Amino acid sequence: MAVESRFVVIRNGVEVETFMDKKAADEYDKMLDMADSLSDLFDQSSLQLAEKEVEEISVFIAKHREDVLVALQAKKPKPKPIVPAAKVDEVIEEATVKPVKAKAKAKSVKTKSAEKE
Repeated sequence: MAVESRFVVIRNGVEVETFMDKKAADEYDKMLDMADSLSDLFDQSSLQLAEKEVEEISVFIAKHREDVLVALQAKKPKPKPIVPAAKVDEVIEEATVKPVKAKAKAKSVKTKSAEKE
């Protein structure tokens, strides 16, 4: 008999999502909390948005919170990974050495075949 642990996110007495991992369930619950807070913020604004639109916008912003923080300049963007110079040299060397070796072999084959004739 197998035993499975499941983590269920429940909102207002309704099961919203089920996860096999507690961390994923907690992150999803946190995202929904943020979306609720954003919905309250939009309700206080003078914008005339339908309830469905407010919900969709709030969830979108909550899901992309890192990008929103960067856009608001509250957080610096993550630097792009830098390839070490040694790796770049290896890649360049591999790209240039292999074709040269292939050409050298082709020449030696031609030379040997020319000697036989």
